[in-house]
Amino acid sequence: MSRLLVIRPGGVGDCILSFPAIERLRERCKYLEVWVPGAAVPLVRFADRVRGIASTGLDLMGIPGLAVDAGLVNELSGFDAIVSWYGTRREEFRDAMKQFPVEFHAVLPPAAGSAVHACDFFCSQVGAPLGMTPSIAMDRAVRRDFVAIHPFSGGAKKNWPLERFEEVARAFPVEWCATSEQSLSYHPAEPMLVTEDLGAVARWLAEARVYLGNDSGITHLAAAVGTPVVALFCASERRVWAPRGPRVEILESPNVGEVVAAVRRLS
Repeated sequence: MSRLLVIRPGGVGDCILSFPAIERLRERCKYLEVWVPGAAVPLVRFADRVRGIASTGLDLMGIPGLAVDAGLVNELSGFDAIVSWYGTRREEFRDAMKQFPVEFHAVLPPAAGSAVHACDFFCSQVGAPLGMTPSIAMDRAVRRDFVAIHPFSGGAKKNWPLERFEEVARAFPVEWCATSEQSLSYHPAEPMLVTEDLGAVARWLAEARVYLGNDSGITHLAAAVGTPVVALFCASERRVWAPRGPRVEILESPNVGEVVAAVRRLS
């Protein structure tokens, strides 16, 4: 085909785990455009054009009483094929998209009973090989002597206790990562802020000697830029959601000593 559009919503980690599938789709077209959440735009390095979904007006498609934007219709009509993880469960959106050559896919693996890794699940949806690893190439990344720690995630149940991260931090030179709303007042240094533009965060992670964090999008990002990762799983299914990278160690509900030892092994 000549022109392909891929629409991938979701959290940062979900997007990163779908990158191998989308990159394989790149081989099937002459021009690839990818629409993702705005924060993930700087992380897509393999497309001819990348746009934030909110900037396209796609989120208004199919809403009763709202006229479809003519410019958006013209854009969508210009693609030979569209692969969408967006709007799969929105019947009104699917109806509005019937005029276009769209192939819809489930945005997440089955909630229960699945042992298939999410990356393999997304690859299987588009006929891509299994076992691939997300990779985000970083230019001129120079390793520095620090452990990057992101002690948060998208859900409280997935978080290892904050005070235990602080105990681990006493054993290493550390730099922290958080959003502006997440309190790290126990530590005097300013954290690297997780902003709408994750490009700076990716560059910072690529400089770290080791990364330590929970099951989160930032953990998947650290693995994708090639930094050794110690990932702590307290609630998630590791067989489905474990980060993939060159050097990744998964610990399930560990104690402080086990985490310190794992960081040292990867240092």
